[in-house]
Amino acid sequence: MRKGLVIAGAGVLALAAVTAVAVAGGDGAGAAEPSPPPVPATAPITRQDLVDTKTVEGALTYSGERRVGTDASGTVTWVPAEGAVVRRGRPLLRVDRRPVVLMYGRLPIYRSLGQGVDDGPDVEQLERNLKILGYGDDLTMDGHFSYATHLAVMEWQDDAGLPETGRVDASQVVFLPSAARVTDAAVEVGDRITPGRPALTVSGLRRLVHVDLSTDDQTLARKGAKVTVELPGGERVTGKITSVGTVAEAVASGQGQDEGSTVGVDITLSKTPRTRLDQAPVEVELVSERRENVLAVPVEALLALREGGFGVELVEGASTRVVPVEPGAFGGGMVEITGAGLAEGMRVGVPAQ
Repeated sequence: MRKGLVIAGAGVLALAAVTAVAVAGGDGAGAAEPSPPPVPATAPITRQDLVDTKTVEGALTYSGERRVGTDASGTVTWVPAEGAVVRRGRPLLRVDRRPVVLMYGRLPIYRSLGQGVDDGPDVEQLERNLKILGYGDDLTMDGHFSYATHLAVMEWQDDAGLPETGRVDASQVVFLPSAARVTDAAVEVGDRITPGRPALTVSGLRRLVHVDLSTDDQTLARKGAKVTVELPGGERVTGKITSVGTVAEAVASGQGQDEGSTVGVDITLSKTPRTRLDQAPVEVELVSERRENVLAVPVEALLALREGGFGVELVEGASTRVVPVEPGAFGGGMVEITGAGLAEGMRVGVPAQ
């Protein structure tokens, strides 16, 4: 930032006159040299909207992370690799070489399903999956476990390598809302697994950014607000805040001392990022202030005045004068200014580029 212009004492600043020089014995006349510019460069005062932002750190991850268990009991004989995507009808793991199969649905399998059970949405959920997987020509998705449902289950169990019992329980199937990406395995091949033990951590396939935002900055996070995210490699993507936590979590230092609290903020990106890294660090620009229709100049036009405060060097033809200003919002390299006699289109001095 340039130092403030200070006019001291009673001295008068005079412009040196330039005298034309005649060329002796020649027909032409000498031309006056142009006066040097009063400042290195100028920029206009503009009227515009200013958006002030604050950058916070976050992580690029996947939506809907959860732990998955099974009622299967035995020895783990196969586990998917980290990052693997499991879709409907495919095994999430194998116990005693028998698959625990993924089906889509929002209800967990909380009871054994077979002929004689009460009608319910969990039965309809199973029937829908069987139908989509190609089982049960006469199957109706009505929530009633009929003989047609029984036959479809038997056919599916035969193809999957499961005992053909005609009944389905939590040792055979896990219901999740959609395809699952394996983020971590809590078991390894050879481990003994018992009912209720978490086996995998999975997530959805949709990428999102998660920010543990300090509660001091909570007002910056509004559901639906647009943000800009800088991803690994310098890629910049716009996004929208889709959820803001309502419960603050304490942050402890390495010595166990309380260092404030945070709330979780999730951001949905406008497009799929190029990077496939999980938990990659990112930077998120949150809007902290928005000012509309204000006078603004480049930040570097501000002068720090000796008497305190700030000013700008107003350029008027071949002369300049310093005008005190009150800075306001910052954004995009510009700063809002207010001051006596300022108007859009006037020019102010800035450092030469």
